[in-house]
Amino acid sequence: MVRSDLAASGVMFSIDTETGFKDTALITAAYGLGENVVQGAVNPDEYLVFKPTLKQGYRPILKKRLGTKEIKMVYDLGGSKMTKNIPVAASDRTTFALNDDEILQLAHWAYLIEEHYSKVRGVYTPMDIEWAKDGITNELFIVQARPETVQSQKTKKVLRSYHLVVAAGEQGSRGAGEKTASSFPLPLVTGRSVGEMIGQGKARVILDVHHLEQFQPGEVLITNRTDPDWEPIMKKASAIVTNSGGRTCHSAIIAREMGIPAIVGCGNATTVIKTGQEITVSCAEGETGKVYPGLLPYEVQEIPLAKLPHTRTKIMMNVGNPEEAFGYSAIPNDGVGLARMEFIIANQIKVHPLALIHFNELEDELAKYKIAELTAQYEDKAQFFVDQLAQGIGAIAAAFYPKPVIVRLSDFKTNEYANLLGGKQFEPHEDNPMIGWRGASRYYDERYREGFALECRAMKKVREEMGLINVILMIPFCRTPAEGRRVLAEMAKHGLVKGEKDLQVYVMCELPSNVQLAEQFCEVFDGFSIGSNDLTQLTLGLDRDSELVAHLFDERDDAVKGMIAKAIYTVKQCERKIGICGQAPSDYPEFARFLVEQGIDSISLNPDSVLKTLLEIAAVE
Repeated sequence: MVRSDLAASGVMFSIDTETGFKDTALITAAYGLGENVVQGAVNPDEYLVFKPTLKQGYRPILKKRLGTKEIKMVYDLGGSKMTKNIPVAASDRTTFALNDDEILQLAHWAYLIEEHYSKVRGVYTPMDIEWAKDGITNELFIVQARPETVQSQKTKKVLRSYHLVVAAGEQGSRGAGEKTASSFPLPLVTGRSVGEMIGQGKARVILDVHHLEQFQPGEVLITNRTDPDWEPIMKKASAIVTNSGGRTCHSAIIAREMGIPAIVGCGNATTVIKTGQEITVSCAEGETGKVYPGLLPYEVQEIPLAKLPHTRTKIMMNVGNPEEAFGYSAIPNDGVGLARMEFIIANQIKVHPLALIHFNELEDELAKYKIAELTAQYEDKAQFFVDQLAQGIGAIAAAFYPKPVIVRLSDFKTNEYANLLGGKQFEPHEDNPMIGWRGASRYYDERYREGFALECRAMKKVREEMGLINVILMIPFCRTPAEGRRVLAEMAKHGLVKGEKDLQVYVMCELPSNVQLAEQFCEVFDGFSIGSNDLTQLTLGLDRDSELVAHLFDERDDAVKGMIAKAIYTVKQCERKIGICGQAPSDYPEFARFLVEQGIDSISLNPDSVLKTLLEIAAVE
């Protein structure tokens, strides 16, 4: 008997359960016997491991998410029942149930079991596996394995995606295809999303299995958790929301099988949401599911994947949110032309890097308290930044592996850095931060080089510890070739040496100086990516954030097109790669045609623009 009542247990899949991405192992873990994880009685820890580089001997843990793990099931020794649930000590709840070596061992077994059953059955067979850890010997055991029954059965001929629709006039200044958090009402509750879909209807709160007859078809089921007794009404629901559970619990598994969106582990859904309330359940915004008040408009897009043309010009994607990367990777693509660090720093890390390095010197007590909460598991606060950034970029790189993923190093402006927790203490005030202390000029400056060192450590971890050498690094807002050399020297101090271990370093081509001195920049960098937003602003001499001159901002202006044509010609003459990652090709088909005619190597697009632009480019070629 495996004494997991004295240690931990859980469920793992050899496939991503939400997107069907084949190359990851998803592991859930909680203390005690495994029944609580299966039934969704606890919110477990979650770990995600990338299988291809794990096989090569690397340690590619892409994500570690701490669950609340409030209770654990143990044997009722000397009692009247077989088992009982007892509270988990607070110190254990804030600690991961598995260490890194155990996570990697389980993931290793997951892919071995998958390979075995795939060979025996003669067809790719992702697996649903239960595991347990013996609290006496500290050994890990596999206790059950069976084929996964949802993602493995789906057709790959059509890519279906759900999107909430932003009301007209609410897109703001960020441009088409880019939703902001303020575009939608604040969610009532959030949890773990299941199903990558959207459902809506009137809520029905049911706390007891004896009241199932109250449920009406098309309603949204709101409850603590489910078990097999709930399945007759689950299949009638437009969506399911539970207080407890993780992505491998009963509610999640049944929702996937039935094709119903579900959000699990919300904590307080049954008290916040009222029966009869109209709500929208969105599982289409990454791994965080959101329940919104009201019936929000949404659309369903279907992309047929058969018989798509192949183009000489590489079609890449702009990706910032790691939670969406696995889903986006199913869209036909040649890699990622722009992976933004800013989304990860602002939404997952939330803290100014210097505030982590100089935590004990922080003057803002409230910020210090919030940072302490975020980094409670870290004695070395700076390591929190390194780990979170590495996991975020690692997820994007893994999703598109082995295709190239061009990662732009941080390009916050001073006012944006100041808005991070603890940031105001370390940032100067600038009247025009858009053309101030940003991009390359920060990296070697004494006032910020410690912060840049953390970015370098994270990227080194992605490439050398996770084995994701498809990552290409890119320097933004580099004003002169000499500045480019200073940045490369700073990177080398932290083990990122251009040309070593296949490391390529690109530069953003977004300043007139990048175009005028393109030959000299080619001596410093391996490739270029045109940033049409900044290049337009600086060629036409206008502030792209100013409404007063917004009507003049147009990437199709002859002056801008002349700069772009010159850049492409010069860079190609120097036998370097050049692409574009700005908004224009997504918005204007004629601009995409212009780029192809100039001989550009790659065009990086917002994911929702890939198919239409691919067809446009194929027609031109």
